[in-house]
Amino acid sequence: MNPYEVLGVSKDASEDEIKKAFRKAAHKYHPDKDGGDEAKFKEINEAYQILSNKEKRAQYDQFGQNFGGASGGSGGSGGFGGAQGFDFSQFTQGGGFEFGGGFSDIFSDFYGKKNASSRGRDIQVSVQITFLEMIKGVTKKIDLYKSVKCETCSGTGGDKNSKEIICEKCKGSGSVQKVMRTMLGNFAQTVTCSDCEGKGKSYEKLCSDCNGKGRVDKDVIESIDIPAGISNGQTIVVNGRGEAGENGADAGDLLIIVEVANDSRFIRDGDNINSEIHISISQAILGDKVDVETVEGNVVMKIPSSTQSGEIFRIRNKGVPRLQRMGRGDHMVKVIVDIPTKLNRKQKKLIEELSENGL
Repeated sequence: MNPYEVLGVSKDASEDEIKKAFRKAAHKYHPDKDGGDEAKFKEINEAYQILSNKEKRAQYDQFGQNFGGASGGSGGSGGFGGAQGFDFSQFTQGGGFEFGGGFSDIFSDFYGKKNASSRGRDIQVSVQITFLEMIKGVTKKIDLYKSVKCETCSGTGGDKNSKEIICEKCKGSGSVQKVMRTMLGNFAQTVTCSDCEGKGKSYEKLCSDCNGKGRVDKDVIESIDIPAGISNGQTIVVNGRGEAGENGADAGDLLIIVEVANDSRFIRDGDNINSEIHISISQAILGDKVDVETVEGNVVMKIPSSTQSGEIFRIRNKGVPRLQRMGRGDHMVKVIVDIPTKLNRKQKKLIEELSENGL
């Protein structure tokens, strides 16, 4: 697997570009969506785990597709798997050394690749807010049915009155030291104990509520703060608010896609807001003061004399709050001069007189 190709980014992509690419791909292939692809979603997550971690990314850039047991790169010159000129017959499973299935697994174990299956699943939901809620920020309550940590056993999976049994292999630490003997030398790495799956202990009797999984399914109300100035389609990631992991493992994340409803009065343009106001011919010619509706309520705007239809006036600091920055944009008002479609006799005569005087 090439994580750059999976996420569709270049090798010199920035952290922000990688994060945006991940969110877009995760949104598209999430298994909870219609047309989702669980295998592709898992591959996307694995790619992001590599590229979002500076050390893992550097390791991948150095070792290529042999990093973390990735497929490809086996055999032939330039690759590690089955590399020419090296005798691997001495690297057997005897002699107190533990090995996985192949040479690429050595790097997978050395870099401590974790089994992500016990981590809780991410949850993705869409939340719609109004235009004015986008301006002011809002707290939304979301009703979710998800796996949560079992309160009866506090996520341990064991009956609270049951006796704990310390793992013999890791002596309760949850990890063991594995020595890797490679052509690059011997490496010692602390890895998760395979007997107890990192828990360090087991129980004589399992929790009756969660049946030893450490989590149960239930309805949960999540309160989510949506910041002012968020864009339509932007995703908020709330760490640890997804589904609980098994046996006390880390919970997944909650991904909230924010949909901002249109408002007939206002159009967003970056940090600015656009709107229109209609005035009469006399107001355009002579000038006037008019009320303009903004997201902060009505304000009085001066229309100078000789204003042309289509002119745009700026009301400062009445636009969209700048997300995670100070200040806000402006409100841009386009003036439309209304030409009357029907004139009475007196009005026509006045227009004729004005025309005769060069207007």
